[in-house]
Amino acid sequence: MEWTVVTVIIALVGLGGAILKPLTSLTGSITRLTVVVERLERELEEQARHSQESHRRIWEHNEEQDRRIEEHERRLGVLERKGGPSP
Repeated sequence: MEWTVVTVIIALVGLGGAILKPLTSLTGSITRLTVVVERLERELEEQARHSQESHRRIWEHNEEQDRRIEEHERRLGVLERKGGPSP
């Protein structure tokens, strides 16, 4: 009877070790994955802010070019109406 109890205890300890080792490894992997995902989220937010700022500057530059082109068109129209040099 004693050997049966000892065998059961050894089996339970072995089963516990067999379960705890992968569980510990899984917990560590999940923790590392969480850290990586959080860093990735921060980097994506930073990239979005940077892209937003870049797009704002591009559109400002585009609007300035549009204003300059309109001004040149207006000046050319004035010159053509005055009978300025023809192309």
